[in-house]
Amino acid sequence: MRRHTPAAALAGGVEGPDQLRYFTEVVLDAAADGACERGGPLPQGGPEAVAARVREVWPNALPEHGTGAVEALRTLVGAVARGAADPADPHCVAHLHCPPLAVAAAADLAAAALNPSMDSWDQAPAATVVEQDVTAALAGLVYPRAARPDALVTSGGTESNLVALLLARERARAAGAASLQVVCGANAHHSVHRAAWTLGLPAPVTVGCAGGRMDPAALERTLAGYGRATPVLVVATAGTTDQGAIDPLPELVDVAARHGAELHVDAAYGGMLLFSEAHARRLSGLDAAVSVTLDLHKLGWQPVAAGVLAVADADVLERLALTTDYLNADDDTEAGLPDLLGRSIRTTRRPDVLKIAVTLRALGRTGVGELVDRCVDGAEEFAQQVDQHPRLRLHPGGVGISTVLFRPVAADELAGREGDACVADVRRKLLADGRAVLGRARAQDEDGDDRLWLKATLLNPQTTPADLAALLKLVADTAAAPHTTQYSVGDDR
Repeated sequence: MRRHTPAAALAGGVEGPDQLRYFTEVVLDAAADGACERGGPLPQGGPEAVAARVREVWPNALPEHGTGAVEALRTLVGAVARGAADPADPHCVAHLHCPPLAVAAAADLAAAALNPSMDSWDQAPAATVVEQDVTAALAGLVYPRAARPDALVTSGGTESNLVALLLARERARAAGAASLQVVCGANAHHSVHRAAWTLGLPAPVTVGCAGGRMDPAALERTLAGYGRATPVLVVATAGTTDQGAIDPLPELVDVAARHGAELHVDAAYGGMLLFSEAHARRLSGLDAAVSVTLDLHKLGWQPVAAGVLAVADADVLERLALTTDYLNADDDTEAGLPDLLGRSIRTTRRPDVLKIAVTLRALGRTGVGELVDRCVDGAEEFAQQVDQHPRLRLHPGGVGISTVLFRPVAADELAGREGDACVADVRRKLLADGRAVLGRARAQDEDGDDRLWLKATLLNPQTTPADLAALLKLVADTAAAPHTTQYSVGDDR
């Protein structure tokens, strides 16, 4: 095995794998050492301490002379691993930040080494085939009864929602309308509002929610204010970021249809329920949407990025068509070279589909579905443990997909803002100590008042009931102990 691989060696070609093999061993050793030194889900001490530790071993981002590949890898990979938030740790449950499957990460290494660029066939001949077949399969999963469904690979939910609104705007323009009105729930992801702003659309009209889910009656009243001459795109959510709530899709489908509005569903979180035999029914009505956002780097265990935008009819994607002679000249396309430029709003893009394809082949639909079920079941177990804990209280809305909101009883014993401050302090203390990574969400309590809650989003299918019990003990003990927050993260109060 090669032991003196130069820093400027290439990853591709016949010799590339041999050059890469040694570097990979160095990286894996450094990552393992860093994780052991960290010893938990997050580094201790907060932002200033983490920054100081990184810069102690890496004082100069642009040195005059290099240190060599092995030293650079050991130093920086080790530093990042020591200072990482580790989503594979069962106490790292703050965000829709999944622990990637090892098989998917290994496939991603191959994608990086081979480096196909998915903007023209002659840069990605085999990867083109893989993308065509995987997107067709995922589109068929979302739209099992559609004649010509299709899907695009995106960088995630934000890009998927942007492209969905772009396509809806172009359909409205093709129909002679001056603009498009977006209507979404108060629970909608911020990317919907950002997409409307980016595209020069009117600000989305926000519809009220009940229990964190869009209210069909409120949508009915909103849509009644628009005539058929105004194109409207209703954006529903299947898996909100804060609560994991799924909008009542069948009712929203009916309301939108009565008023001639189109429906897009942001299922970045909840879309993976389609793989589960036990939970796919919770997405009833999804296939009535004109487009659907999915994210496999959430409840799909893929390294970032792995987004998808599925559409019911491939024809709607024609509005993304673009021709530039050096990538997809007309005569090349007519000669049979696939045209990839209209498969994204990006030009250069990496083959993120490879890791998805490897995962689907390795596990199959049922294997992925079993992982989904484990996380959903784990969240139910966690909620039960919270409900039975004398010092913690479960949010009255219960479990949303794999998200659980809860708060210390000690916070309830304080006045409104002081109670919320207690919740925020508990979270920050655990972050500062590096013992747990919990999220935060503001949601209505059973009395109708908005309160701050701790949020646990369970995306690790290997988490055990004992792991969950230990996490709850940490929270309860931290809430009971007098303390001052070691550092501040924004305006949490």
